[in-house]
Amino acid sequence: MSAKPLPATAVVRVSRGTFNPARFAQVQAMTEATGRYLIPAIEKLPGLITYYAGASPSGSMVHVSIWESDEHAQQMGRLKEMIVDARQAAEEAGVEFGPIVNYPVDWSI
Repeated sequence: MSAKPLPATAVVRVSRGTFNPARFAQVQAMTEATGRYLIPAIEKLPGLITYYAGASPSGSMVHVSIWESDEHAQQMGRLKEMIVDARQAAEEAGVEFGPIVNYPVDWSI
């Protein structure tokens, strides 16, 4: 299997959070609910290649996206639906976030 070639400037953006596993059902419901407004907002941003979000019963959640460039990925840090609305909903569900990191893509399959 070969992946569609990525631009040489592509980056992977990773946002991770942790929560008490006893709150998994609440966090999963929040993730699904915030997706209803995050998906249309994120899809409007130029440079998006793909985006995944998920929560684990073990007490962690992740948002992983691939962007054409670091500049494109940086748009997420200004997206109101993400930095205000979804972050507030996640924190109310007990999620604590670590730093968000953009990684240049070195290789892909």
